Amino acid sequence: MDELDRRILDILRRDARTPNTEIAAEVGTSEGTVRNRVERMVDEGVIERFTVATRTGNLKAMIEVTVAVDVDTNDVSELMSEWKDVDFVWQVSGEEDIVLVVDAADTRAVNDLITRAREHDDVKSTKTRLILDERLG
Repeated sequence: MDELDRRILDILRRDARTPNTEIAAEVGTSEGTVRNRVERMVDEGVIERFTVATRTGNLKAMIEVTVAVDVDTNDVSELMSEWKDVDFVWQVSGEEDIVLVVDAADTRAVNDLITRAREHDDVKSTKTRLILDERLG
């Protein structure tokens, strides 16, 4: 990955629907070059998916999960990624092992996810943070 790839990715992170022609104009190259580079990054797994950020009026939160030391966090993360209202599952360093980023209709739905996580045999504890505001970087 070179500087041009990084500049293309920066634009796509802010808006995955930006037309290749607009990206090309912004980075100073041809539409074909942008298209080919995006396709290559998809093929190589640099771009995993194109997604939509929403402002649903829902409650957004981060549920931080600590698991037992002998637990494979990949297995727990994979399971939790399938849960309704979970947008992202991050495996992180620090006191917690996994962070769920959720977009739920209300506090009851967030609490249901917390309860579901705590009921999992491998989960030792959870912490929850409500997301009050977010900005694209």
